[in-house]
Amino acid sequence: MPNSFDEDLDLGLRLRALREKAGLSQRALAKRANVTNSAISLIEAGKTNPSVGALRRILDGIPVSLSEFFAFEPEPEKTVFYAAEDLPEIGKGGVSLKQVGTNLFGRAMMILLETYELNADTGRVMYGHEAEEGGIVVSGRIEVTVGDQRKILGPGDAYYFDSRTPHRFRQVGPEKCVIVSACTPPTF
Repeated sequence: MPNSFDEDLDLGLRLRALREKAGLSQRALAKRANVTNSAISLIEAGKTNPSVGALRRILDGIPVSLSEFFAFEPEPEKTVFYAAEDLPEIGKGGVSLKQVGTNLFGRAMMILLETYELNADTGRVMYGHEAEEGGIVVSGRIEVTVGDQRKILGPGDAYYFDSRTPHRFRQVGPEKCVIVSACTPPTF
């Protein structure tokens, strides 16, 4: 049975697919709908559920009706191979997150190529989300904190944990850190 997080993520992925189909950036849609760019980002990430009025205002910016929105079923991406330059960037600051695939609708897993520049950090405040995640360090060193456990990982080292446990990633050492990771279900 789907939980609230699944429903929020479905709504967010549906909004993202319709926005992209209309050829709009998050910023352009936010401007048209008179909402903040971060509001669109949070909805698409499944981290917030808008009121009906707010959703209607956002959909007017595409434009699409509420009934069309809920009837819309995005096409699952059928691409099998991805060139390095085609991986969409979803990170920010000193943390690069290159996602395999542009459309996560209908997918059970998210795969990322993560690059942490020198001193990059996911933030002092640890975060959690409904998923499981794991990864392998390809190069460099990263300090991973999961709950009250903390470890510095280097090339070939790996991690796997329940993402509901608050966690944090922080680059340490003299070179950037590269990780290949997977998360299920997708969380961005």
